[in-house]
Amino acid sequence: MPSSGVPADWLQPDWPAPAGVHALCTTRAGGVSAPPYDALNLGDHVHDHPQAVATNRAVLAQALAARNAGPVRPVFLQQVHGRDVAALQPDTPDGTVADACTADAPGLACTIMVADCLPVLFTNRQGTRVAAAHAGWRGLAGTNGRGVLETVLESLMAPAPADPAQIAINNEAASVAVAGPGDVMAWLGPCIGPSAFEVGPEVRAAFCAHDTAAAACFTPQRGGKFLADLAGLARHRLRAQGVTALYGNDSSAAWCTVSQPSRFFSHRRDTAALGGSGRFAACIWLGG
Repeated sequence: MPSSGVPADWLQPDWPAPAGVHALCTTRAGGVSAPPYDALNLGDHVHDHPQAVATNRAVLAQALAARNAGPVRPVFLQQVHGRDVAALQPDTPDGTVADACTADAPGLACTIMVADCLPVLFTNRQGTRVAAAHAGWRGLAGTNGRGVLETVLESLMAPAPADPAQIAINNEAASVAVAGPGDVMAWLGPCIGPSAFEVGPEVRAAFCAHDTAAAACFTPQRGGKFLADLAGLARHRLRAQGVTALYGNDSSAAWCTVSQPSRFFSHRRDTAALGGSGRFAACIWLGG
């Protein structure tokens, strides 16, 4: 590791997040797992050796702490391709069932594991709340046009209880003002790219049934199949909600997990060829 404690290969989002908001996205670099999970597999559900996963998660926590200049706990969810959002607390256990999470206390890292699905990190411009979402196509499409990104935005913009001491000092109202979507920024991490994500007509229908404009993110192939632009679909859904400050994955080849086997895990690429695939993670937290 470099002196910063963060492997040089990891992604550090390039976005104008507030000073107290920190984010990282891991790669395969820095861990101890044996093939096909080499090296920094963070998933405890992919048949990797449990001790290797525990060591890898400790590597992540150490890197987050180095970046934060203080302890940070990455909270790992049990992701089920849904749209539930967990509000993280210091006692929130790893394995909480949800596909997204929010945090407004320092030292708790919203952590999303992926290996082709899209990780999306969020913050408000005030730097008082952060969130992260796991956006595979099922969670992104959701039901009746409402998926995991929509539910995250609802949670991110909901009023949060104000500090009672601040209320006493400033005679403020009992809750923080609700931020609008214009106060939210999002960073999209690596995922399966639009030249690799072949899907059936049912996937296209899941998006286009409630939004005909989503058809622009699907390219017809032979046999009734389509190539889908997962990151493009996410950007489209976020813009539809009024979020225009979007950074990171622009659907170019540099962000494709499938085409970079030495850097990223890919479930679609690795499982058939190697019998398994690890998981990398995107994390966002408030410093303190």
